[in-house]
Amino acid sequence: MARIGNRAIEVPKGVEVKIDKGMVTVKGAKNSLSLSHLPAVTVALDQGKIVTSCQSNDQLSRSLQGLYNSLLNNMILGVTKGFEKELDLVGVGYRAQLQGKKLQLSLGYSHPIEYDPPTGIEFEVAGGTRIKIKGADKQKVGQVAAEIRQIRKVEPYKGKGVRYVGEIVRKKAGKAAKATSGGAG
Repeated sequence: MARIGNRAIEVPKGVEVKIDKGMVTVKGAKNSLSLSHLPAVTVALDQGKIVTSCQSNDQLSRSLQGLYNSLLNNMILGVTKGFEKELDLVGVGYRAQLQGKKLQLSLGYSHPIEYDPPTGIEFEVAGGTRIKIKGADKQKVGQVAAEIRQIRKVEPYKGKGVRYVGEIVRKKAGKAAKATSGGAG
């Protein structure tokens, strides 16, 4: 087993970690993220490293320790480098454009769809068919990408729709042409 919870997380320069009762706040140059943790897991700052430990040695506590360790590591990566996901719009007339901070999508429906980003999320549109979603919170970035993808899922016959960059779409075979005409005659 990996024992992710037992690894100490190094705090890089320029990142400030503050631990209060049940709350951990990580501040970087641009962003600040907070995480509340359960009493089953103890979070401490020791010589520039974040250390998590569990109160009891049962399975749930150990798994929560690993979870909080991963969440804290993602927070530090988020405030230093940030996270991003890219989506491709595949289909005739499928376009995306920015109107202020809002994302306007034309996905083959009778009306354009406007998507208002949550706080901390930014969009970039390249070439009208590629959307880049950026933010410090890994969970929010993934959630926004999934919500946009859900608006027009990739259909399995032609492969049209919103997909992640690099996503492999399995296509189905269409109707097979009949060998003989089975009509009346």
